[in-house]
Amino acid sequence: MIVGVMGPEGSYSEKAAKLWMQKYSMSGSELRYFADIEDAFLATVQGKSDISIIPIENSIEGSVGVTLDLLLENEAKIVGEIVVRIEHCLLSKGGPEKVRVILSHPQGLAQCRHFLKKHFPDAELRSTGSTSHAARLAGEFEEMAAIASPEAAECYGLKVLLSNIQDKKENYTRFIVLKAGKKTLTEPETGSEKCSSSACKTSLIVYLEKDRPGALYEILGTFAKRKINLTKIESRPSKKELGDYYFYIDFEGHDSDALVKDALKDIKAKTDTLKILGSYPAFKTFRSVNIDKGY
Repeated sequence: MIVGVMGPEGSYSEKAAKLWMQKYSMSGSELRYFADIEDAFLATVQGKSDISIIPIENSIEGSVGVTLDLLLENEAKIVGEIVVRIEHCLLSKGGPEKVRVILSHPQGLAQCRHFLKKHFPDAELRSTGSTSHAARLAGEFEEMAAIASPEAAECYGLKVLLSNIQDKKENYTRFIVLKAGKKTLTEPETGSEKCSSSACKTSLIVYLEKDRPGALYEILGTFAKRKINLTKIESRPSKKELGDYYFYIDFEGHDSDALVKDALKDIKAKTDTLKILGSYPAFKTFRSVNIDKGY
């Protein structure tokens, strides 16, 4: 199996993929690296990978907008999720006194915003496609530093100048596991999609083309009256006009459950768009794995 991740080597996406592969004993699988989130996502859609593991949400900075947009725009289904602890380090060939430019993925820079303002207020901040890409570039000049993982320091021969520089100590990123194809209520479960109802999560996208008082309340009430627990709800601009949104909803349960089926049928009648992204094992089924070490 080919597993697509955002590269190059040393990225947090790679760490998430290795955790996933360990969980499912996928020792014979091959990691394939892509330049950014979009390329890694589309690798599955275009048949360049069997699955792709993509960041979707961070505990400090919130959802990854490009991932949400790609889920809407493409035929791909979520078959799993993994959470990785993020330990940002400042990496460089030289010492901290030489640092003039600091590189990282936009999420990495944002998660260390206060640290950078306090300790490197005059440094030029540059965005890269991934934290590991930043680490590779930082190896070219002593005046450059990267915000990346300790593993990236090992990969590219850099010194760890400072550890745990994120603004909040508890920093976690949730990754989703994607397969190509459209999720339907009638398709049989295969492989990693299998899970008991109580240990499952379902994700969907809802669009209300005609805004009216109480429209969102009616959708939420559909879940409430069936005692289906929502784990996340978020709006995302439709890009059609200001104030027009898609809603991304995660909830506990599998779309084969009778109550969930009934709820989805009700929601479909109330909305203009209902896209089911997948039912998959919730991360709590991975609690035996030591996420503090990232594997």
